[in-house]
Amino acid sequence: MGFSADWLALREPADHAARDAALLSAAAQAAGPRPVIVDLGCGTGSTIRAFAGHLPDAATWRLVDNDPDLLTHAARAAGGKVTTHRIDLRDLDALPLDGASLVTASALLDLCSRDWVAGLAERLAARNLPFYAALNYDGIMQWSPSDGDDAAITQAFNHHQRGDKGFGPALGPDAASVIAEVFSAAGYHLHQANSPWHLDEASADLQRELVAGIAQAAAEAGAARASVWGDTRKAGADRTLCQIGHRDLLALPGVPA
Repeated sequence: MGFSADWLALREPADHAARDAALLSAAAQAAGPRPVIVDLGCGTGSTIRAFAGHLPDAATWRLVDNDPDLLTHAARAAGGKVTTHRIDLRDLDALPLDGASLVTASALLDLCSRDWVAGLAERLAARNLPFYAALNYDGIMQWSPSDGDDAAITQAFNHHQRGDKGFGPALGPDAASVIAEVFSAAGYHLHQANSPWHLDEASADLQRELVAGIAQAAAEAGAARASVWGDTRKAGADRTLCQIGHRDLLALPGVPA
């Protein structure tokens, strides 16, 4: 599993616009007055930029990723108090959690397995750490104008998203419900909010890259018309409205009485 810096840069404006503002603010508050935040699968540091203006100057970030180029990019772009940690995320025991006050992950957990999420919840609960997981794909795609192949492509893509992405069978569109279930069982109180992408003609370049990825995954999952659908959608990206569903979650230790 890996993503290019170019793709991450292309999607960042849509990610930032989609995040639920109230949940982001609550996550910043949960990090405390001198935040030490561990960002899992940090990419180019988009989560740091999303928190801009929400955290005190004393905030420290521990950026975790397995891609050295992305870590270098993230550290350079972030500035301030940042450390980088090149870690295989499958090794949960290697995560730099000691002394942390918040753990974050963005557009990551839908690629992970239930067992991985359960292992993460166990380790965070042992340290009483809050967890903010943003931009988890929820299986909903809507297009305007519609196409007769939209439903079949979405079904095939969602099937593909449940395949192994390096962590075991991925949660895909079930991520938010499984995260909530697992963290609730670990003693957390869950806050959730929708965070869909809303893409229009101004996001045509992102739409084309998105469609290419969806069509390829749908074809791999057996959708016979995936290539035709992809060509049609790419050709019409500058006059198409698109919504891709996501959900944000904030898990806070301890269930209020």
